[in-house]
Amino acid sequence: MSDFTHNYWSIFIGAVTLISIIACLVLLWVSGKVKVKNASADNSTGHVWDEDLREMNNPLPRWWVGLFILTIIFSLVYLFLYPGLGKHEGSLGWTQLGEYEAEMAKGAQQVAPLYARFAGLSVPDTSKDGQALTMGEKLFLNNCAQCHGSDARGSKGFPNLTDGDWLWGGTPDEIKTSITQGRAGVMPPMAAAVGGADDVKNVAHYVLSLSNSPHDSLRAQLGKAKFGVCAACHGQDGKGNPLLGAPNLTDDVWLHGWGESAITAMINAGKTNQMPAQGTAHGGKLSPEQIHLLTAYVWSRGGGR
Repeated sequence: MSDFTHNYWSIFIGAVTLISIIACLVLLWVSGKVKVKNASADNSTGHVWDEDLREMNNPLPRWWVGLFILTIIFSLVYLFLYPGLGKHEGSLGWTQLGEYEAEMAKGAQQVAPLYARFAGLSVPDTSKDGQALTMGEKLFLNNCAQCHGSDARGSKGFPNLTDGDWLWGGTPDEIKTSITQGRAGVMPPMAAAVGGADDVKNVAHYVLSLSNSPHDSLRAQLGKAKFGVCAACHGQDGKGNPLLGAPNLTDDVWLHGWGESAITAMINAGKTNQMPAQGTAHGGKLSPEQIHLLTAYVWSRGGGR
């Protein structure tokens, strides 16, 4: 990959660009000087189509040549002002990033009065405002629906935001923190700590028993003692720990799949889930005002109540 970031490519691109422009100028000059050999007395090239349609050997009109020359001059001026010759940044210092940031700042300034209207309201009060929910929904569709779905019901591996089951807590403040800072949930492989393959299967059935899901009661009894190594995160009662993002194993909500095979795979291999930060201070692209409206929308979907 370093071959594509080497300084050689900057020189190569700049050289090819300038040579191409010069070649166009040379071609234009040569085409105006060179005459067709063996041209007919009537100044035609000798090519005839449809019996009487002759190709003439006339030079390009001066206004047309002038346009070509202006185009070449424009390209040289453009390359001097803007980046286009490898690493040359252009005398104006223009960049795509700078243009993007300027447009975003302009947009933020235009909508600032609208966001200011909701800034002093609590999340529950904001969630009662129709305009706020409409804005929050648009923010959700643009930034969250890719993972949680347009209806916020999620899918395998992506939490349902409408069911009240929250790994990190579902209060307005906890939701806002999750959106702003992101979350990293880690379930380490626990097979070695649990014991052998049979012990892992027993623990899986004990976990199923916590939510009254179909299970082998004998295996569940045998797995109860081994569950102690899991209790550090999920609690002795299996109700989880929002401070760690540890799921509640008693509510019959399965983020990564249900059944003996799914739970066994989780114990054996573990799982890492990443919720990216959306707040600008944490590398995201949403302002605090936008996150406030987004939080109100997510909270209004029914979760955390």
